[in-house]
Amino acid sequence: MTRRALLPPAMKDMARNWRMSPGLVSGDHVFLTGFNGCAADGTVSPDPATQIETAFASVAEVLAEAGLTLRDTVEMTSYHVGLQDHLALFREIRARHLGPHDPAHPDPAWTAIEVAGFATPGVIVELRVIARLGDEDP
Repeated sequence: MTRRALLPPAMKDMARNWRMSPGLVSGDHVFLTGFNGCAADGTVSPDPATQIETAFASVAEVLAEAGLTLRDTVEMTSYHVGLQDHLALFREIRARHLGPHDPAHPDPAWTAIEVAGFATPGVIVELRVIARLGDEDP
């Protein structure tokens, strides 16, 4: 089975510094590195909505490298500091990014986990995503 990295141009330094692939195509699935609410310039907004939007934007950017969107997600794990403090907000933003509910295109499996913290101080959320490629490999 062949593997190939998904590397958006804006993530090259991060990938090199952390020695990881933002996304990795393996077989008919795409496995993403965890993306948090830290902006590309390294800043962390104190606003939970901004952090959640930033994490989803990073995931979408990597998926786009494979010709995919968040609708192609089959599994999502979200890690949270202060889960109960922003769970309703997270659910609202997540639903918007996944698009309208469509029984013909099921929503991904999802697990939300409370954690003590992340590598970057002040971060409150991180997303781990697995997506499925379509019938044709991009």
